[in-house]
Amino acid sequence: MAKGHRSQIKRERNAQKDTRPSAKLSYARISVTKACFVLDAIRGKDVQTALAILEYNPRYGSTIIRKLLQSAIANAENNNGMNPENLYVAECYANRGPIMKRIKPRAQGRAYRIEKLSSHITVVLDEKK
Repeated sequence: MAKGHRSQIKRERNAQKDTRPSAKLSYARISVTKACFVLDAIRGKDVQTALAILEYNPRYGSTIIRKLLQSAIANAENNNGMNPENLYVAECYANRGPIMKRIKPRAQGRAYRIEKLSSHITVVLDEKK
């Protein structure tokens, strides 16, 4: 049983929330492994360098993550009033999403299962100190 009034509990829970600007893409049609190759390249970099890396990265995930990073920058600028020159990628990760299961017919009446993976990608920014 929680102690305190409901409004007090909500106040304490909201005080613990992360106030850093972020952007999240749910149900992205890319596997976690493939997304992590691109995310590892930009983790810890400042946003201008990260955008340049994503611009010239040939992987498919780089286009998705570039849009997501631009959204996080816009959130930081408009919602938090931060200067984009002082931002860097504090966290970026991909979690597993639902799997679409499909059937492919094979020889002699057999059926193979095809699993189309998806992921939830999150980018969190922070200001340089």
